[in-house]
Amino acid sequence: MNLPNKISIVRIVLIPVMTVVYLLNFNYAALWATNIFIIAALTDFLDGYIARKYNMVTDLGKLLDPIADKLLVLFALFLIAYDCPLNPSWICAVYGAIIIARELLISIVRQIAASKNVIIHANIYGKAKTFVQDIAIPLLFLTKFFSILKTTMSNTLYTTIYNVVYCAGYIMITIATILTIISGIVYLVQNKSVFKQEIK
Repeated sequence: MNLPNKISIVRIVLIPVMTVVYLLNFNYAALWATNIFIIAALTDFLDGYIARKYNMVTDLGKLLDPIADKLLVLFALFLIAYDCPLNPSWICAVYGAIIIARELLISIVRQIAASKNVIIHANIYGKAKTFVQDIAIPLLFLTKFFSILKTTMSNTLYTTIYNVVYCAGYIMITIATILTIISGIVYLVQNKSVFKQEIK
C-alpha cells in the first residue's frame, strides 16, 4: 500500500474520532472536532497531490479517496443536523439532507457511467461547492463551541466573535447548499446521455 492510500485510510480513521469528540460533553469538544475535521480535509488534498505528482495513482486509491471524502462530509453534516447551532434548528437538517441527497445521486450517476466506460469529471460548481462546504462545516462546529461558552462570556469581544462566526457559518452553508443544487442539476444535464439505452 502506497503513501496516498495510507493517508486516505488515516482520513477514514479520523472520522469516528471526530464524531466521538464532537459528542463528548465538555466545553472544548466542538473546537477539537473542528481541528480534526480540518486536518482530515487537508489530507484529502495531500493524498491527491502526492498521487498525481509522483505517479502513485492506483485503483485502490481511486476507491478509497472518494469514499473517505464523502464519509467525512456526511458524518460532519449528521453531527451538525443532530445538534444544529443555527436558528431555526431544522435548517441544518434541510441543508444536510440536500447535500447528502446530491452526493448519493451523483455517486449513482457515476456508477452507471462507469458501467458504460464513461468518465464523469467534476464541474466547476461541484468544486466550488466542496470548497465552500469545507469552510462552512468548521464554522458551524465553531458556532457550537462559541454558543456553549457564550453564557460564560462577559467580554463584548467574545460575543462579537460568536456573532461573526454564526453569521459566516450560516452564509457559507447556505451558499454550499445552493451550489449543491446547481452542481447536481449541471451534472444531470451534462451527462443525460448516460441514462439513454439502446432499444434492441
